[in-house]
Amino acid sequence: MNGISVADLVKSIGLTTGGFYKQFSSKGALIAEAAQAAFGDLDLLLASFDTAHGDHGTARGALVDFYLSAEHRDQPGTGCPTAGFAGDMAREATAGQVRETYAAGVEEFAAWLSTDTNDGLPMVATLVGAILLARATAGTELSEKILESTHKALTAPHGLDPEA
Repeated sequence: MNGISVADLVKSIGLTTGGFYKQFSSKGALIAEAAQAAFGDLDLLLASFDTAHGDHGTARGALVDFYLSAEHRDQPGTGCPTAGFAGDMAREATAGQVRETYAAGVEEFAAWLSTDTNDGLPMVATLVGAILLARATAGTELSEKILESTHKALTAPHGLDPEA
């Protein structure tokens, strides 16, 4: 986000600066809308896990299996927006619409991962941290170890839920 100017962005997609500003009030507004759309797609994916697996606990387990897979690691462009936008959000200079949109998406993901006894934020943090590290070390044995050991930690009896 911070690495590209509006002029470079619109040029790369064949628009004019004027055309861009007719659609978006700022680059931040574009990014916020893109993040909102990406989190909307995540909501649809999570709903499809619930539908496919019948009960929410099984759906959550299936999501962990997918999230910590080599397939998800190797396709960051179609992966989770929580991980996909994390680096850019960390470099975002000011609070505002972009950060608020991202935070709302993280909270929705955490709510979906929550159980009656455990807030979903630790699981979101664990999943996102693991996939970011696995992507950063892709092509090494460490990447596979990160995916495998995190999967084991999350799916072992009690995982991140000591009250289970």
